[in-house]
Amino acid sequence: MKRSKSKMAIRKWMAGTFALTVLVTGCSNGGGETPGASSSSNVGGTAASSLKVEIFDRGNTPQGYTITDSYLTRYVKDNFSKTSNIDVQFVPIPRSEEIAKLNVLMASGDDVPDIVFTYDQATFERYAEQGGLTDLTDLLNEHGQNLKTFLGDDTLEYGQVEGKQFAIPGKRTITARYSSWIRQDWLDALGMPMPATTDELYETLKAFKEKDPGQTGGSVIPLGMTIEPGQLEPLLWSFVQPQNSLTTDEQLANRDYLPVLPGFKEGLRFMNKLYNEGLMSKDFGLDQDKKQLTQDIQSGKIGMFSDDYDNIYYNDAAYENLQANNPKAVLAPIDTYTNAEGLHAKPEYASNGLYIMIPKSSKHAVEAVKYLDWMSSTNVLIDMQNGVVGENYELKDGIPVVLENASQEAKDRIYNLGDIVIVANGRIAGDDEKNKEAFIYGMPTKYQEGVRQSMEFADTDTIAPVKFARPIESKTKYGTSLESKLDEMIVKTTMASPDKFDSIFDTALEDYMSRGGKEVMDERTKAYTEAK
Repeated sequence: MKRSKSKMAIRKWMAGTFALTVLVTGCSNGGGETPGASSSSNVGGTAASSLKVEIFDRGNTPQGYTITDSYLTRYVKDNFSKTSNIDVQFVPIPRSEEIAKLNVLMASGDDVPDIVFTYDQATFERYAEQGGLTDLTDLLNEHGQNLKTFLGDDTLEYGQVEGKQFAIPGKRTITARYSSWIRQDWLDALGMPMPATTDELYETLKAFKEKDPGQTGGSVIPLGMTIEPGQLEPLLWSFVQPQNSLTTDEQLANRDYLPVLPGFKEGLRFMNKLYNEGLMSKDFGLDQDKKQLTQDIQSGKIGMFSDDYDNIYYNDAAYENLQANNPKAVLAPIDTYTNAEGLHAKPEYASNGLYIMIPKSSKHAVEAVKYLDWMSSTNVLIDMQNGVVGENYELKDGIPVVLENASQEAKDRIYNLGDIVIVANGRIAGDDEKNKEAFIYGMPTKYQEGVRQSMEFADTDTIAPVKFARPIESKTKYGTSLESKLDEMIVKTTMASPDKFDSIFDTALEDYMSRGGKEVMDERTKAYTEAK
């Protein structure tokens, strides 16, 4: 699959970060031992030793198993513990209370597991800054060669602070993010071609409103929109002006930089035009969880929308429910938003998932790295992610394919694979192309070609994230409030009468910058310049 990169380099934005106060006084190693060294009874794991590993408890354990005694925990004991003489013990933490519980454990020192993890970047950075984590740089070189090869330098960098490795990032196997869809059956009914540019899309949306090809009785919504990134960002990023010589702001671009990038204002002006002409969801600013959007897709009101490339295709998701209501409805993937260079610019995910950490108080860091190194072998990953061949999956050209008629017993085996196979965020089958095919084969058969096409669009003209060598403290301080201010700016300017658009935008931007936006920009610029 070919990927063409835009000339804009940006930093991954996040839907939100936590401002945390973490107590790590108990995390420092007060006994004078070398951080990460094993106790005398288990040096290098050569004698019997225990390794405590965090596991999320989501309250969905199938009957016959417990969160600490399941098919996958037994697989670990049978295939790692017996050969390494390292007994792995799983420590449940409720997923809904993850950060609060982890903070308590980290503060306790003695009770914290040897391997902990979080999806939250701010939490990881705070632990690292306050000295609560083991420096894994040398341990990886000595005991984690397989792990280093699997993750690669790009992914490993996301776990580094000022050049030291304080976390093992889980590898995100697919960085594609956003795609869009249009009602192909509506286009066919109107005899219209698939729109290939933003201007053509505008004409198509007007036709959907005026002619109502879905026969909605006047309740047609040509463009489905919410205040969520998955709907907003494919449109807004297509208006950001590319530069042959990148400015600092563009190189540092993140969701908190979006308002100051050239072209962002014009993207909002286009949304304002769509809104005032009745071409997009009227109450988009109230739809913070996509529930209304999903309902409108399923009921057949929406003509075009954007989202994460895979969201609509799962069993009992929007597409299946739409077709249950209207078997003739067809949602075709589309890549229509076009920037000034003719590219379909859109952000991609960073290559990291979880931040896997070893607290500084742990005396089993060697065993922890050995465990993660074992898990990163392709054969182990395939076994743990897929279950039993012939019962859970079959091999197609060497790629695991989920059996659609697998028994419930077989499905229960790997019900929480993502919470145990922590080094990988996504299916592993070998190289990048096989990983993508493995993901596609895991989707309902009738939608697999749609998933493949939408994934390809999501992987085209992508804007890559920018990594920083140190945490951006002002981002942690102001991040949540700036997210709210950005949402407020988008809603107010979109819903404004056209003659008041400029004044409302200018006022909102000034407010945004005065409430931390400028401080974040200045610190990010300084950190980026220092790194260069």
